[in-house]
Amino acid sequence: MTWRYKIVFISIVFFFFLIILRLFYWQVIKASELSDMAQAQYGTAIKILPQRGDIETSDGFPIATSKITYLVFANPQEIKDKANSVDLLSRYLDIDVASISADLSLDKFWVPLEHGLSVENKQKIESLDLPGIGFSQEYERHYPEASMAAQLLGFLGKDEQGNDKGYFGLEGYYDRLLKGKEGAAIQVHDAFGRPILAKMNSNQSEADGQTLVLNINRAFQFLVEKKLKDGVEKYGAQSGMVGIMDPKTGGILAMASYPKFDQRHYQDYSSDLYVNPFISDLYEPGSTFKPIVMSAALDKNLVTPQTKCNICSGPVSVSGYEIHTWNDKYFPGINMIETIQHSDNTGMVFVAQKMGVDQMITALNEFGIGSNTGIDLQGEVSAPLKPKSDWYAVDLATTGFGQGISVTPIEILDAIGAIANEGKRMEPHVVNAVENSEGKLVKIPPKVTDSPISPQTAKVMTEIMVNAVNKGEASFARLKGYRIAGKTGTASIPIAGHYDPNQTIASFVGFAPADNPKFVMLVILDRPTASIYGAETAAPIFFDIAKTLLEYYQIAPTSGE
Repeated sequence: MTWRYKIVFISIVFFFFLIILRLFYWQVIKASELSDMAQAQYGTAIKILPQRGDIETSDGFPIATSKITYLVFANPQEIKDKANSVDLLSRYLDIDVASISADLSLDKFWVPLEHGLSVENKQKIESLDLPGIGFSQEYERHYPEASMAAQLLGFLGKDEQGNDKGYFGLEGYYDRLLKGKEGAAIQVHDAFGRPILAKMNSNQSEADGQTLVLNINRAFQFLVEKKLKDGVEKYGAQSGMVGIMDPKTGGILAMASYPKFDQRHYQDYSSDLYVNPFISDLYEPGSTFKPIVMSAALDKNLVTPQTKCNICSGPVSVSGYEIHTWNDKYFPGINMIETIQHSDNTGMVFVAQKMGVDQMITALNEFGIGSNTGIDLQGEVSAPLKPKSDWYAVDLATTGFGQGISVTPIEILDAIGAIANEGKRMEPHVVNAVENSEGKLVKIPPKVTDSPISPQTAKVMTEIMVNAVNKGEASFARLKGYRIAGKTGTASIPIAGHYDPNQTIASFVGFAPADNPKFVMLVILDRPTASIYGAETAAPIFFDIAKTLLEYYQIAPTSGE
């Protein structure tokens, strides 16, 4: 082969290699970019939004659902009589004439005009038979029971990109499950900009959100919200809250706070009202904490129900601090049953000192105090217990009667639930089951989180709490003929380094029937003015609600006493 042939051959191979490289560049390296450019020339990438899942009460009623609405859009290229179109559209759309006129004058094939159009208005606009006007189906969050369970549900708002996003409560906690999977499509147009095909990418098909089936009993929730509102107004409190749980499963049967907000118009309310105080507000629990400490001491055999207090004849001095009873009445030699009955602070100091710091910290940890309960709501907080090195003698003493320690209401409800449930503490759960778009129901099983006391101790503590209801300061409000275990609470509020003697957190916690509890309930009033005591404010609300719950469970009184 001569050198000329060689040059020709090498040149052919070289140019062939360049062509291969160029083809590789366009078909592999630049393939995605070219595809996007092509689509931009003949179509529009659009999102296919899934339907958000419902939230249903235990009877299957949707208290949060998705209502079909429409986006009305225009193709300005198809609109010939713009003045007439502007005039007609302005009658049915919540948009001023100038804005519609500006939109219809744009040199575009697709312009959104208004979201959230009702079915009725869509039909009215369709009847106008205007060229260049089209509709796209959307979904709007709807709350059929208005503001019922507002803090429990949370609300559907928008994120920074303008996409739907759940905030607070169930809408926030289960947002990913509820919103489903967004799909994608290419809206193809003809030469005149008219849509002729919507082709889905098979790898990006949408999936509707899943439905939450709650443990919430709709009748209980309605009852609780009404009784709470009435109680807050009657006793002149700043606010209030109620939580009801099935102690055997941890299922939340009702949870309410007042004042509340309307999640349909959440933007019209202070953001402070979005927060569910039952899981997000820290407070000093006062005497509702006493059964927790007492049951731990009983379980560790540090005291028995008949153990007599040898420091209860008067105020107790601890590290220079003088601790009094709530009413400055003292009972020398009082036993542990009577300590809970009279809500005696000095008796609880005696119990706390018997326990010591190590056993106190252990017991509180086992009852879940100082940590999140794991409830399935967005916004739960907790105040961790101090390390042992930071505990002083006075801290141990005041913890015994529920002061100087911060908890959330859900922590108290869950801890007292352990006493009601033979010593087993359950994880609180609002959702009972999840249903997918195909109708398959997946139950959420009950979960035991700890066993802080034995079944025998729980039984003994239950009897002590029944005695407190029958003979304690709230006995006037009790339901005759029913064995109800309970405890009042009147906690002073710390202000500027001291406790305000005239402002309190009044509360009552209990469960019924005592021998086979169907529910455990906590009622809290913040700064009641009619009376500062839980026995005179929170307790009547508790027993008023409990009466209806017992009737619902068809539990009749056993006697007239």
